[in-house]
Parts: sequence; C-alpha cells; structure tokens
Amino acid sequence: MKVAVLGAGAIGAYVGASLCKAGVDVHLIARGPHLAALRADGVRVISPRGSFEAHPPATDDPAEVGPADYVFIGLKAHAYAASGPLVAPLLGPHTALIAAQNGIPWWYFHRLEGPYEDHRIEAVDPGGGTSAVLAPERAIGCVAYPAAVIERPGVIRHLEGTRFAIGEPDGTVSRRCLDFSAAMVAGGLRCPVEPRLRDDIWIKLMGNVALNPISALTRGTLAQMCEHTGVRSVIAGLMAETLDIAARVGARPEISIERRIDGARKVGHHRTSMLQDLETGRPLELEAIVAAVVELADLTGAPAPTLRAVHALTDLLAVAGTSKTGTAAPRPSTATGRTP
Repeated sequence: MKVAVLGAGAIGAYVGASLCKAGVDVHLIARGPHLAALRADGVRVISPRGSFEAHPPATDDPAEVGPADYVFIGLKAHAYAASGPLVAPLLGPHTALIAAQNGIPWWYFHRLEGPYEDHRIEAVDPGGGTSAVLAPERAIGCVAYPAAVIERPGVIRHLEGTRFAIGEPDGTVSRRCLDFSAAMVAGGLRCPVEPRLRDDIWIKLMGNVALNPISALTRGTLAQMCEHTGVRSVIAGLMAETLDIAARVGARPEISIERRIDGARKVGHHRTSMLQDLETGRPLELEAIVAAVVELADLTGAPAPTLRAVHALTDLLAVAGTSKTGTAAPRPSTATGRTP
C-alpha cells in the first residue's frame, strides 16, 4: 500500500508517522521549515499514549511521489479548489482521496439517496471547482477526532484522540475502506468503517460550528467557553440548530448536546484551529464549518437564527482581520473557504 499525505501538518504528519510505523509506504508532502525538519530528522510524535519517531520520505513536489493508492489530504478545506496541481501527480486509475477536513465536505450529497442526491453545495464546491479537482467518485469520507499541534518543525504534539472514522459516500463497506482501516489500526489508530459516516460528520460539526467561530470571536479556549454560563448557553443553542438541520437532510447523530459540550470541556485549555488561524493571520475555515451549514439551512427551510448571527459576525471578522492599525485584512476567497 502506498499512501501520500498531502499537507503533512499536525494531523497529516501524525497519520503519516503512524502508518509508517505499521510498515506502509508513506510519503509526506509539506513545505517550509517543517519540511526541512521532516527531511532531516523525520517525524517525532510526542503523545500521552507513547512517543515515537518515524522517517518517511518528505518532499514539496508531488511529482516526486507519483501515483498512490490513497491520498490523505491534510489541507484546510478552503485550499481544495486550488489544489489541482498538487493532487494530479498523485492520481492513478484507482487512487482514493481521504480528506480529513472539518465541516461539510464537498461530496456530501454524492450518492445520497433522497431529495438532495448529487446537490452541489456552493460554499464548499464553488462553481463545481472542488469536484473538478477532487472527483467525488474517488472520495472516502473521513472524520478526524484527534487533537494535535505542530510544537516545532518536525515535532507533533498529540493531545488526545486516535479515532479516524471513514466511509463511502454511498454507505457501502468497500474493500478500499477496509484495507485503509486495517493499515491505520496496525499503526495504533482507531479507524472504524462507518456505513452512516454522515452521522459522524454532524457529531463533530456540532462542536466545530459552535466552538470554532465563538473561539475566534472571544479568543476563549475550549474549557473557558464551555465553563462560562452565558457562552455555554449560546453553544447549546447553536448545537440544537445544527441538529435540526442535520435531521432535515436525513442524518441522525446520536449524541446529546450536554455530552458534546462536556467532551469539549474535558480537552481543557486548547485553542481551536480557527483561533490559531486567526492569531497567525491565516484564512479562516468559515465556508465548510459555518457557511455550508447556513446554506443547508436555506436549502431545507431551517430558521437557525443563532447560526445566522454567528455567520454574519465571523464573516465580518474575516473581512476586518486582526490588524491593530485597523487596516482591513484580505478576505479569504469564497471559492476556497480542527477542533474536538
């Protein structure tokens, strides 16, 4: 089995190192100082479950890797539509694409029986640009639950979680899913193949759609947001609206709002990926996490007043940026766009 990790950041390098430990032919694609460290010293994973090192080849040129059996995509969702030149050299006739993204994936309605089958979600597939680069037929869905950060170039601090749920868009249990799952398990990770993966998508999205934007607006950590009485109430309201939208598109996430909030609180004083992006001046993952959910609310007639308010606030935040001088930062293109 040959696996290319496109975007070997915190989660991508963690997965790549774990697969390498299992004997899989892994190739990491990264850039900058992180790439230099990966080339020189490999990946060092610091984890409460046991630290380890792995030394897969690393490059910034996918052409050096060539076609793979699986491409594990660690890029943020807002980068997908422009990823064609990176993805193309990695594709063979049967290459599967596994995107460990937050939020609603571009393939969400692909082969989903019902009134919305093959409906395109503009927020995550603007003009069909993402599907043109990442063909839905190649997609294996993935919901990544672990929390990890790049502590310094080449060094990944794994905070908690090992579960990467995967599944086919049409709900079948395919050989390609079973083979990838077996490799992940051999590397020490949990990787169940879920026929109803969309339920997992909404369980994680309950946290992402509430905690990510509120953290960006308040600069609060997971524990701070969940322990503040007023903010916790807003979070619960956002989660309730999200569950309503999920039900309207046929999903049945089986988790209570209180349990979902408490799960996030137990992670502690962790800054969400959106807050980290805000603090470092990177584009925010608003399209997949917030805008796509609002689009589904429009599609299904869900009122979602709190979600719409948060969408407006974070939309302005993305426009205004964080410059102390008051100069507006460039807005992430709407044609492009991890928390427990």
